[in-house]
Amino acid sequence: MAALQIKKGSTKHSAYNLRPTFSDTKERHTLAVKVDNEPGVLARVIGLFSGRGYNIESLTVAEVDHLGHHSRITIVTEGTPQVIEQIKAQLGRIVPVHEVHDLTVEGATVERELALVKVRGDGEKRVEALRLADIFRANAVDSTLESFVFEITGTPEKIDAFADLMRPLGLVEVARTGVAALSRGA
Repeated sequence: MAALQIKKGSTKHSAYNLRPTFSDTKERHTLAVKVDNEPGVLARVIGLFSGRGYNIESLTVAEVDHLGHHSRITIVTEGTPQVIEQIKAQLGRIVPVHEVHDLTVEGATVERELALVKVRGDGEKRVEALRLADIFRANAVDSTLESFVFEITGTPEKIDAFADLMRPLGLVEVARTGVAALSRGA
């Protein structure tokens, strides 16, 4: 009797899935968490991340329902698919958490971030900073003889690109709000 010619990872000749079910590639995910607006909730959510060594790339929190006293926490984190699933499951077990949505998995999303960018410069560098701000649709919200403060809204990548271009022109400081995200459609 001849041995079966089964390729490694193949499921055509076997009733068992021989492919590994884990992945070591890290993915960036945006999580939207609806919670009760009460003292200590944010600390408990953040404690979940820090206690397990997970990193938070961006964090935005605001009350979204004044009558129901609910807040929305938008968290951008990175991890393997198993880590992301573990984070979502553990977030769902925290008592004041009502909903956990992984916007990255659920479909198309709109993500925006606001940043204030302070640039110091004079002469040609000042003119170049204004020209770049116009290209990126950044607004000058403060101006002195030595510096500008620009307000820019967009994706995190757009803000990173703007800051990178401003660095050689005299970038002094950047303040960012963190990502605000909503899923598209109904």
